[in-house]
Amino acid sequence: MTKPILVFGYGNLSRGDDAVGPLLLAHLEQHADLSRVELLTDFQLQIEHALDLQERELVIFVDAAVSGDSPFGFSRLAPRRDNSYTSHAMSPAALLQVFENITGEMAPPGFLLSIKTTSFELGDGLSASAEDHLRQACRFAERILALPARKILAAAEAYRETASHW
Repeated sequence: MTKPILVFGYGNLSRGDDAVGPLLLAHLEQHADLSRVELLTDFQLQIEHALDLQERELVIFVDAAVSGDSPFGFSRLAPRRDNSYTSHAMSPAALLQVFENITGEMAPPGFLLSIKTTSFELGDGLSASAEDHLRQACRFAERILALPARKILAAAEAYRETASHW
């Protein structure tokens, strides 16, 4: 049976801060109730991943971000065809659009948990700032995943208004 919530962390463990997506999933594997949550990781989003969205109530994508003022962001995604649509690496919004195109159904609600990062050098470990931001994002993810899927939608609005309180 498909679990209702999918958390998809992507990034390259060998490229410094790019590892935050998969590392957040490794944390959740040890510290979160996964009875209704499936974890999926890969180097990048690809068109085939649209099939992983089937029968989901909610999808959370987790990735490194190079911009933003906060240690992490949590934002609602809308399906959208963009420049990544035909490349080997897709954006989460483009993946939601592919899902709609191939199934004829509305995509499940999607969110992006973006973790602020700075260094992507091959062979480097996490920077000190990314390590701190990842720790904060892990706490947030644990809290949000403890909620029923429908309440995550409301919590996303609360996050936008009170990000510093999470």
